[in-house]
Amino acid sequence: MRVLHLKIPDSVEKNDNELTMMIAAKLYEDGVLSSGQAAELAGLSKRSFIELLGKYGVSLFSSSLDDLESDISNA
Repeated sequence: MRVLHLKIPDSVEKNDNELTMMIAAKLYEDGVLSSGQAAELAGLSKRSFIELLGKYGVSLFSSSLDDLESDISNA
């Protein structure tokens, strides 16, 4: 696992946990991480991570046409 150090301006009124969740949610949304990997990054259970996604404007469900077609064919 890599460690990343960021210098966040004091004007950003977010705590470390919230910033980590924002990063994890974005990486999940972009398909870089699975929900389990993103939850681990955020330091949460998978269930807790999924429950918080909406707060960060991220849908649990993919919006790509390819994913939708794949879901339909697998149903």
